Amino acid sequence: MIDLYTDSTPNGWKVSVLLEEIGMAYTTHHVDIMKGDQKEDWFIKICPNGRIPAIVDRDNEDLAIFESGAIMLYLARKSGKLIPTDEKGESRVTQWLMFQMSGIGPMMGQSNIFYRYFPEKLPSAIERYHNECRRLYEVLDRQLEGREFLCDEYSIADIANWCWIRIHFWGGTKVEGLSNLEAWLERLEKRPACQKGIAVPHAIDFKELAADLESKDSAVRSLVTK
Repeated sequence: MIDLYTDSTPNGWKVSVLLEEIGMAYTTHHVDIMKGDQKEDWFIKICPNGRIPAIVDRDNEDLAIFESGAIMLYLARKSGKLIPTDEKGESRVTQWLMFQMSGIGPMMGQSNIFYRYFPEKLPSAIERYHNECRRLYEVLDRQLEGREFLCDEYSIADIANWCWIRIHFWGGTKVEGLSNLEAWLERLEKRPACQKGIAVPHAIDFKELAADLESKDSAVRSLVTK
C-alpha cells in the first residue's frame, strides 16, 4: 500500500495519475499547501524539502520518497509498467521525464508566478517566461510528429509533461498552432486514469478559475480607468 501525500497541483497530479494508470492501491493524505501543511514537522520528516508530493511505501519498510520525478521512476519500476525494461528505452523515457523536471516545470512555474501571482506586472519577465514556455512546447510538438506519445509507447514521460501543460493557460502561455501537441493533450485528457488522477485530492477547474479571475481583473481595470 502506498500513502500519497499531495495537493491539487501539476506535480501532485503526476503521481496520482500514475497510481491510477498502474492500478496500484494507495491512500490519499491531503497536504493543504495554502495552509502551509507542507512546512509542518510531521511532513518534513517525510519530505525534507517541504514540497508535495511525497509517498511512503508501507510494503517496503515504510520507505519515504520525495520529488515527483523520483517517485514516478520508483513506482514505474516497482510495478513494471509505463517504463521500458530495455536500457535504451528506459533512457529515452527518462530523458523526457527530466525534460519536464528541468524545463517545463520550472519555466511554467515562473510564468505562473509573474503572470498570475506577482503583485507587480513586469512585462519583460512575463515575456521572457512566455517565450521560453512556447519554445519548450515547440520541442514537444516536434517530438510528437508522427507519434501518439513522446516515446512511441505511453509512459511516465507523457504523464509528467501532460500534467503541467494541460494548464498552460494559467501562466498565460499558448499552444495554438502546435497541432501535434494539441492532439496529444486531448488524447491524454480522455484517458479515464488521467481524469481520476487530476481529481486527487479534489477536483479544481483551472479554466473556470482562470476565467473568473480574469473577469474580476477586467472589472477592476475598468473601474480604475473611469
